[in-house]
Amino acid sequence: MEELYNQYKALMFTLAYQLTGSAADAEDVVQDVFFKALDVHPERLEEPKAYLCKMVTNRCLNLQKSARKRREVYVGPWLPEPIRTPKEDTLEVTVVRRDLLSYAMLVLLERLTPTERVVFVLREALGFDYPEISELLGKQETNCRKLMSRARSKMEISEEETVAAEAVELEWVSRFLTSLEQGNVDHVLSLLTEDVMLVTDGGGKVIASTRPVQTRDRVAQFLLGYKGIASYYQGSLHFEIVSLNGEIGIVLRAGDETVAAIFIQPLHGKCDRVYIVRNPDKLTRV
Repeated sequence: MEELYNQYKALMFTLAYQLTGSAADAEDVVQDVFFKALDVHPERLEEPKAYLCKMVTNRCLNLQKSARKRREVYVGPWLPEPIRTPKEDTLEVTVVRRDLLSYAMLVLLERLTPTERVVFVLREALGFDYPEISELLGKQETNCRKLMSRARSKMEISEEETVAAEAVELEWVSRFLTSLEQGNVDHVLSLLTEDVMLVTDGGGKVIASTRPVQTRDRVAQFLLGYKGIASYYQGSLHFEIVSLNGEIGIVLRAGDETVAAIFIQPLHGKCDRVYIVRNPDKLTRV
């Protein structure tokens, strides 16, 4: 069992994280699954990857039902918990990075039913074939294909498109941050699309917008003006460009306090979406 744990824990964490959007829940699921696997007869673990994935999936499906009820009373938008992905190329980090969907894709997954989400993650992130997904979920293969089609439709992804988001370049992020630090309104505006949208998640625990902020002028005002985060820290903020969720992310700190994790989704060289996670409970792994 120790050998199986070392071999599959990264894969199991990646699956659980993408099904729940919570690193804390994912870690609990992995520990719970391997603990229960101790009582599984060795013959049932002849195909350990499939069996463990099934256990993780079932556990996450149960979690998603209770999570949906909790989010009905959540204050403001709910965003997935960001995770730090170190630069070290350990085997575990490599496995997690390889199978991670982009943060923007994790946000879109919230549109799906729990079963649609399972099919999408297994197919697109982990590369499972439809017969494997069918066996894992106990559903007909045709049903799994329909679930996948519905998931793509809800996420507005065509069959020809890949799940890989357009990569945001380090140099572009640096220019964006420099413009914010200098308060260069015109340059910030030039880096935003016309219908850019900014979403903040404070969970009712810190100051954040309880609704998405839309249009270029309003997003720029939020980032630079009195409604933005900076106004509450009187210039004590500093930015760090780090690897979050396998992509370039931004961490805001005020002294030793982590204030926010920020993801920028580009579109044709401009910023189309900004996701700001401020809920302190979601910043422990940043």
